[in-house]
Order: sequence, then structure tokens, then C-alpha cells
Amino acid sequence: MLKDFRAFLMRGNVVDLAVAVVIGAAFGTIVTSFVKDLLMPPIGLALGGVNFEDLFVTLSGGSYPSLAAAKAAGAPTLNYGIFINTIINFVIIAFAVFLLVRQMNRWILKPGAGPKECPFCASMIPFKAKRCPQCTSQLAAA
Repeated sequence: MLKDFRAFLMRGNVVDLAVAVVIGAAFGTIVTSFVKDLLMPPIGLALGGVNFEDLFVTLSGGSYPSLAAAKAAGAPTLNYGIFINTIINFVIIAFAVFLLVRQMNRWILKPGAGPKECPFCASMIPFKAKRCPQCTSQLAAA
């Protein structure tokens, strides 16, 4: 059983997935820092000196100058400023993943390289095929 588990772990797709998780976590940290430290301060300044980290609503009805003061007092809060930062993080990461997948599809799936459908039997066949391996129909030149 231990030998099977080792073989499972050493398969290419499991190792690739592990590498992707580690790189993804590091990328997420970079994006979080970018949003928190570089993107939101100028946006907050443009909106009149707003610190998004301190945008919150106190559920207990008290008034606190900052989120840290409310947490120190033990007040329950809705931290919508931090939520806005998290949404911006997600949008940036989702867009970066979209760009990465789009570019990889351009590199891997060249136009005309993928399978096509046989017009006679509707089976999927290689793009360059001249005869269908399923129904043996002669195909038009591609």
C-alpha cells in the first residue's frame, strides 16, 4: 500500500498540482500586498483620505475610531472595507488566471490542430485525417 501511495504521489499530475498550489499561494500573497499596499492607498486618497481597512459597521451600536479599536473593545463588526479589498484581490487573481489560460490555449491548441467531426458518422477524428477510421468515409481535404 505504501508503494502504491508513493507511485500516486510521484505521478506527473499530482506533482504539477502541488507546484501549482505553492505558486498560487505565493501569487495570492503578492496580489494581496499589491491591493493593500499599492492600489488601495491612492484610491482611498482620491476618495477623500478613506482607509479601506477601517471601513466597518459596529453591530453593538458603539462608535470607534478604527477597526483595531473596535476589535480591542470586543465589539462585533461588519468589515466591509476588508471585504472590498478581498473582492479586488479575487478579481485581479481571476483576471491573471484568465490571461494565463488564454495564452496557454493559444500555444497548445493551434487553429486546425484539434479534432474535427466526421460529417457522415459524427465521430471525432484527427484534423488531418483523409478517411474516417470509424465509418471509412472519404473526407474532403482540409
